[in-house]
Amino acid sequence: MWLMNYITKNSISAPNAVKGSVNKNDNEGTAVVSSCEHKRLRFCLPYGLISIPPAGENAVVLPLDDGEVALGVIAENRELKPGELMLCSAGGASITLKNDGRVLVNGRELIV
Repeated sequence: MWLMNYITKNSISAPNAVKGSVNKNDNEGTAVVSSCEHKRLRFCLPYGLISIPPAGENAVVLPLDDGEVALGVIAENRELKPGELMLCSAGGASITLKNDGRVLVNGRELIV
């Protein structure tokens, strides 16, 4: 049993993810350019979120059995503390959930 586990674990090469720049988004899908161009990518996002990254963002692409998938874009730190969450658009709109329970919409506290 241990021999089979060892052989299986050490004989399968793991797929390598690559980082590249989002090149275009159109009705044929998203393209990311790294050492080559990855076309017609599907994005892997948490359920209920839909996003199409703008050109120029750095995306991570992972090969799968049936093609490739973009795992998302590499986020920049927007002065969030660990545990906080921000949704933002390319146009500058944002919603931030702070650790102390406050909700900021475009930087202003939402009063409920």
